[in-house]
Amino acid sequence: MKFARKLLKSQTTTGLRSAFRQLREEWRLCRRHRKTVKRVPLFLRGSGPLKLNLGCGPNPKPGWINIDLWHPAADLHLDLREPWPFPDDRMSHVYSEHVFEHFAFRNEVPRFLAECKRVLCPGGVFNVGVPDSEWPIRAYGNPGNDYWRLARDGWHPDWCETQLDHINYHFRQDGEHKYAWDAETLTRSLLKAGFTSVARREFDPDLDAESRRLGTLYMRAIKPAN
Repeated sequence: MKFARKLLKSQTTTGLRSAFRQLREEWRLCRRHRKTVKRVPLFLRGSGPLKLNLGCGPNPKPGWINIDLWHPAADLHLDLREPWPFPDDRMSHVYSEHVFEHFAFRNEVPRFLAECKRVLCPGGVFNVGVPDSEWPIRAYGNPGNDYWRLARDGWHPDWCETQLDHINYHFRQDGEHKYAWDAETLTRSLLKAGFTSVARREFDPDLDAESRRLGTLYMRAIKPAN
């Protein structure tokens, strides 16, 4: 095995090996997604409106369809970059907390929002929470700002030493985050996607995870009624 690894390393480049690892991971995601799609009809029984909790992680919501690609608490393990296997106008609510920032702005975000609007009933509500990027930007250059204390006390890994280290991690999270959001930018994207009544909102303890209260930008948008 060691000989095989050594031979492979000698005959390939770092970039090619990285591409192979990414291809292997995408193949795993594809298989998991396709397997889960077959189970979706079990959650669509009845005729009433449903509610989607996207990227639930360890925070599933009772009475909702909880979706997460890997977390075992989820009802369905779906890749939300793909077309969603739900009918039009079926959901009264769609909720997304600390998931939206994981989608690429130019291609994945428009598809995500289009699918969200498609599955919502007319007048349905989309609630979204993302890391608030305005806070660290305003804190930059002010070492006494609470942001730096919180980032150093557990939000960010130990390798973050300078203020710019912390901002890079906030925006990128080792490559997992694809875009940074503030209220103005998120409002623009939601309006372009066809939502109305787009507004920033306060933390809602009946809806949002307490662990996300600090540092999260929450917004609400409505699918037009006609």
